[in-house]
Formats: sequence, C-alpha cells, structure tokens
Amino acid sequence: MFSSKDLKVQRVRDEATRQAAIEVLRETYEREKSWVADGGKVFEDGDLNRDDVSWFLVQKQDRPVGVLRVMYDPPLELYHQYGLKPMDGTLNVEEFVRNNRIAEIGRFAVIPDERRSFMVAASLMRAATQETLEKGFSHYLTDIFEGEKHSPYLFHTRVMGFTPVATHDVGELNCPCRRITMVLDLKQAYQRLRKSKGWIYRFLTQEWPESLHQQLQNGTVVKGEGDWTSPAPHPAPSMA
Repeated sequence: MFSSKDLKVQRVRDEATRQAAIEVLRETYEREKSWVADGGKVFEDGDLNRDDVSWFLVQKQDRPVGVLRVMYDPPLELYHQYGLKPMDGTLNVEEFVRNNRIAEIGRFAVIPDERRSFMVAASLMRAATQETLEKGFSHYLTDIFEGEKHSPYLFHTRVMGFTPVATHDVGELNCPCRRITMVLDLKQAYQRLRKSKGWIYRFLTQEWPESLHQQLQNGTVVKGEGDWTSPAPHPAPSMA
C-alpha cells in the first residue's frame, strides 16, 4: 500500500485535467471492459460548465489513475427509465428522491495496476464526499454491477456503508450484468465511522473544517421513505 502523499486529488475544472480523466476512462471503460465504444464521450466537455456535475481525478506522480463523477439532484425520470425492482418490496424511489437531497455517485474507475490498494478509491471518496456535504446533500445513490470481476461492492458496503436497496437490468453502460442500486445516508455513515474511530474515518475527514463535523454531529438524520441505511443484510453478489 502506498501513502496518500503519493496521490494528487482534484476536481476537474479545465480541459487538461479532463483529458487526463479521459485517459482513465479509455483504459478502463473502453479498452478493458468494453462498456463504451468511446471513453472520450463518457466525460463530455460540457460537464466542465455544469453546476450539477463534478468530476474528480486522482494522479500518482502525474499519471492519471482514477476518476469519479458526482451528479447532484439527478432527474427522477432517470430512475423510472431504469425500472428499479426493490429488494425488500417497499422502495419508493419517487418519495425518496423528493424527500431527500440526492447525489448520484458513479463513473468510478481505477486503472488495473492500482486496484490492489484502497487508497485511490478512498481518495476519490474523500474529495467527493466533502464537496457533497458542503453543498448540503444528504444521501448518495449509486449502481454497481452484480458479478462483475472488479465490482466495488465490498468497498462500498464494508468500508463506506452503502446499503443495497434495488436492482435493475438496464443502464447507460454496455454491461450484461444486473445492476444493484445502493444508498448511503451520509450523516449516518459519518456517525458510524466516527464511533468506530478507524482509519477510514480519520482519512476521510482529516482536512474537514470543524463546521462540517458540527453539521454531522448535531441535528436529526434526514430520512426518506423508510430507513434504508440499516435493513436486514443482503448476500453479497458474486465477485467471480
């Protein structure tokens, strides 16, 4: 494992860093996975000027090694199109999106030779989470592919605390695997990690202003249609 000091993490704000992010998407989404025909089209240049989309890039010694996208207030129509099937039979996506401030986190890509360490993924989550909380959003929503060899399912569930809530069979990427939709209540995740006093809590929050800690330690946890952050556990998808 290498130190986070070897990594440079930044929000993508210009064409040079967009092209660096595209290098990661071409290596992973296009050439390795064949999920897209052109990795350059995953990150359109128009995203640089959008207030509702943020891309984050990790570089190791100036080499692009990981990317992640956050979409704020994603349109409800998107989830209707996917045809989500609740795992527990009670998920009401429309109620959830309306009653909470949702950010969709995705386009999570780490180049093959950097996947053995959590540090690239954790560095992306640290940058994205701080911005998301500072913008006042309460929950993350994400999809992973069931059975995909390099699925981040275990990182999302065991390290970050995401909860599987639904499945669907179609999406924007060309992958035959079923999608598993997961939710993370950011305030509850913070309080759980803080109580554990583990390395991931210290790493994620080491650069936070005190005001952000106070925001998450006080007040009532925002919830939508039911409490989906601590249901009965579901079996992990196959990683084969």
